[in-house]
Amino acid sequence: MFNIRLIVILTVFLAITALTACQPAQQNADVDDNDNAITADRILTNGTIITVDSSLPEAQSIAIKDGRILALGSAEEIDAFVGESTDVIDLDGKVAIPGFIEGHAHFLGLGQALMILDLVPTRSFDDIITMVEEAAKNASPGEWIVGRGWHQERWGSSNELLYDGLPHHRKLSAVSPDNPVMLIHASGHAVYANEMALALAGIIAESSDPDGGTIIRDETGDATGYLRQAASNPVRKLVREALDSLSESEQQQRFERQVELAGKESLKHGVTSFHDMGTNLANIDRLKKLADEGQLPVRLHVAIRQETNETLREKASEYRMIGYGDGFLTVRAMKRAIDGALGTHGAWLISPYADKTDTSGLPQTSLENLRETAQIAFDNGYQLNTHAIGDRGNREVMNLYESFMGKDPESDLRWRIEHAQTLDPSEVPRFAELGVIASMQGVHATSDGPWVPYRLGMVRAQQKAYVWRSLLDEGATICNGTDAPVESISALESYIASVTRRMADGTQFFPEQVMDRMEALYSYTLGCAKAVFDEDELGSLTVGKRADIAVLNGNLLTLPEDELTGLEVEMTLVGGEVRFAKTNLEMTN
Repeated sequence: MFNIRLIVILTVFLAITALTACQPAQQNADVDDNDNAITADRILTNGTIITVDSSLPEAQSIAIKDGRILALGSAEEIDAFVGESTDVIDLDGKVAIPGFIEGHAHFLGLGQALMILDLVPTRSFDDIITMVEEAAKNASPGEWIVGRGWHQERWGSSNELLYDGLPHHRKLSAVSPDNPVMLIHASGHAVYANEMALALAGIIAESSDPDGGTIIRDETGDATGYLRQAASNPVRKLVREALDSLSESEQQQRFERQVELAGKESLKHGVTSFHDMGTNLANIDRLKKLADEGQLPVRLHVAIRQETNETLREKASEYRMIGYGDGFLTVRAMKRAIDGALGTHGAWLISPYADKTDTSGLPQTSLENLRETAQIAFDNGYQLNTHAIGDRGNREVMNLYESFMGKDPESDLRWRIEHAQTLDPSEVPRFAELGVIASMQGVHATSDGPWVPYRLGMVRAQQKAYVWRSLLDEGATICNGTDAPVESISALESYIASVTRRMADGTQFFPEQVMDRMEALYSYTLGCAKAVFDEDELGSLTVGKRADIAVLNGNLLTLPEDELTGLEVEMTLVGGEVRFAKTNLEMTN
C-alpha cells in the first residue's frame, strides 16, 4: 500500500498553500453529492510515479488541481479525488517523473538553429560543402546563408592541406559566390566564413587578431575562413544587422517562430523549465509580452546577456522579475564568459594545450570587467552565471565569487559556474564550501570524450575533466543540461551520458566519474530547481508544487544499461496541462 499524502489534513494544507504559493489553490472546490470532497482536474493513474521527494519516493497515481499537485498515492486512494469533470489518464504501467529542467541552454538559439542549416550530422568538410551548395541554389543573391553545428573532431582524415585543423575556404566560396556564408561551430565559439563574408566584414591579410580571438591564416597570411572566438565578431555583427534591417513586424514574427520551435522541441523531450543563458533586454521585453498573453510554452529562467555593465547598472532593478506570468518567466541572473571552449582551444588553462603548446586559451572577459558585473549582480539581487571551461578560468571565477561571498557570509547567492568542464582538484571542494552551483552538461563528456585527451593529455583529462563524481562526493549541487543547440536538447541523452559516460564507440570516458541513477535524475530536476531558487515550486512531485510532469515509456532508475537508449518521452504536462503527447494514452472523464 502506498502512503497517500495529506488525505486527512488536505483541506488545511490547501488553505495554507493559498497563502504561500505563487498560484493560490482554488477556494471553491468541486462538491461531491456525498461529502463535499475536493476533486481533481486531472489524474494520472496506474503507473509508477517517481517523485524525487525522499518523504514519498514513489506512488502509483497523482492528482492535479489548479495546475498544482493535489495528492499522491495508490490508485485506490487517488480514486477518491475523481469527480464528474476529472480527466483520468491511464498510464498503463508507464513512468511519470518531474518535468526535466534544462539547466543550461539557449532558448532562442535553439529556435534559431531549427530555422537554419543543421550541420550537426556532417561528418566531413565535403558534407558541409554539399549543404551550402544546395542552400545557395535557393537563396537570393546577397542573402546570408547561416548554419550551425559543425565540429572538426567529427570529421575523418583528409588529404587536404589543413590550417589549425580546417581546410581553406576556397571550396566553400566556390559553391556560394553570390552569398555570404557564416557557419557556427558546435560550441558557438568559432565560425567558418566564405570569401564574401570575410570581404564584407573587412577581414583581410592586414587585419590584426583582436583581443580574445584569432584569425586563422594560410602560409601567405590570408584568412582561411576559420575565425576563433572574438575574431568572428565582425561576421556575426553583419548577420545581426541583416536581421535588424527587417521590419518590426517581420522581427516579431521571426521571434515568435523561434519561441514556438524551441518550445515544441523542449516539450517533445520532456523539458518543462528552461534555464536560458541568456539574451538581451529587447528580447526579454518580447518574452514578457508573450508571458502576459500566456504564450510561453515552457517556464523560462532567463539570464541577461549581451548588455554592457553601464546598461546593467541602469536597468537591472527594472528587469528583475520572479515567477512572472504565472511562473513562466523569471529574470534574476546575469551571464558572462571568462573563456571559450576546449574544442576551439579557447578554454583558459593553467598549462598549455597538449596538442597546441603555443597557447593556454583565450580569455574573453577581463577580470576587472567581470568584477564590475559581479558587483552589479550583488547590489541588485541577481545570480551571476559565468561560463568557465578551463581550469584557469574556473579558478579565477571561483576566487572572484569568494571575494563577494565574504562581504555577507550569511547570504545565499547561489552564483553559478556554467560548464565547469576542467577543474583542478583543489577547486572541487570550493563549490560546496562556497555554495556555488556547478551547472554542467552530462552529454558534453560523451560528446567531447573522444578528443578531450588530445587537448589536455591523458593524465590531465583523467584528473580534471567532467569530474561529476568528485563534485558530488564533496557535496556540490550539480544542475544538468545539454547546452542546446550545441547538443540536442534530449534530456534523456544527457541523463544516459551522466550514468554511463559511454561514448558512441561503446567505450567509457573515465567511468569512475559517473553519477548514480538517482543522482542524475536529481541533477535534472530538484538540483536545477535549487540552482534558481525554485525548489519550493519545481523539481519534485510534491503536494502543493506545480504539476510539471514528464511521462516516460520505461523506468530510468531500473532499466538495464543496454536498454536505456530505448527510453522515450510519451507525454509532457506543464501546470497540469498536456502540452505534448506522443501517443494517445487512454483518457476518461
